Amino acid sequence: MKHEYLKNVTTLKYDVSKCIGCKFCIEVCPHAVFEIIDKKAQIINKDYCMECGACEMNCPTKAISVKAGVGCARAFIYGMLTGNEPSCDCSENNENGCC
Repeated sequence: MKHEYLKNVTTLKYDVSKCIGCKFCIEVCPHAVFEIIDKKAQIINKDYCMECGACEMNCPTKAISVKAGVGCARAFIYGMLTGNEPSCDCSENNENGCC
């Protein structure tokens, strides 16, 4: 699956110098944000990131960081899990608390 979310808003950060090419990020990323190029992970499209945090939790060298559970990605996941329309309404009446 490759879905783009909002442009240039993801909290995903990656330090290629720490990468050992283990491929864990590729295995756990649901949206194919990473690919191995020259034996190291590379971000293919940062806007595919839904900030689930799987890559950070599985990176043995701490080369990846992401603030999981924030913003519209959280609203999208919540909507999928509950069968409701995703909503990233940042008003104080928002029960999803996505912002």
